[in-house]
Amino acid sequence: MNVLETKGLVINRIGIPVVRDLNLIARAGEISVLLGANGAGKTTLLEGISGVCPVASGTILVAGNDVGKLKPGQRALSGIAHVEQGRTIFGTMTTEENLKVGMHEDSSLDEVYELFPELLARRDVASMMLSGGEQQMVVIGRALVGRPRVILIDEMSAGLAPVVVSRLMKGVRRLADQGLAVVLVEQFANLALEIGDRAYVMRRGSIVYEGDCATLMQDPEKLHHLYLGDLGEAETAA
Repeated sequence: MNVLETKGLVINRIGIPVVRDLNLIARAGEISVLLGANGAGKTTLLEGISGVCPVASGTILVAGNDVGKLKPGQRALSGIAHVEQGRTIFGTMTTEENLKVGMHEDSSLDEVYELFPELLARRDVASMMLSGGEQQMVVIGRALVGRPRVILIDEMSAGLAPVVVSRLMKGVRRLADQGLAVVLVEQFANLALEIGDRAYVMRRGSIVYEGDCATLMQDPEKLHHLYLGDLGEAETAA
């Protein structure tokens, strides 16, 4: 089932097109991995989907409903959760208080502690005292208890050790296995492709490749070329 779908999305910043005519699909139970060099437009795309950044044209569908004209809060209520870069937390609040900020009336913190048991022992600790990895778990957990249909995760690995990133990746994979649609923007390409289902590569605001993650992971030369080369037209793999 297509939970999130963008059609012909165009997003500008200060009048300059950053995302161009972009089509992307995120399905329930799958991780759509979005790769690309710095400046490719990945963060702008996620911000356009969640409503942080205005969209110039195109369509954003969540479960078949057009949410493109809704405000960010309304898009969140429609089922979009956005885990932005930077691990935004309320530093003086405890882990549990941070999680409760995003709680839906039907959600429980138990699901977060099951996903990230590391947080259970830190539930009463001020979040500013948590490690970077633990803070990222809090941010993802806070998005989860909002009962989203799709979760957009932007560069959760930034500044973290590979072993911590690997732990977080396992948590994200579990979210998808539980039925969520996930869009994962990530610089650790191999780790992301290892847990992902569908791969998209962006360059200069456009999708230059769409295919399954396993196939792309097996061809590192192609991945390198997609990041840096000049393919002319987008490639699609079945």
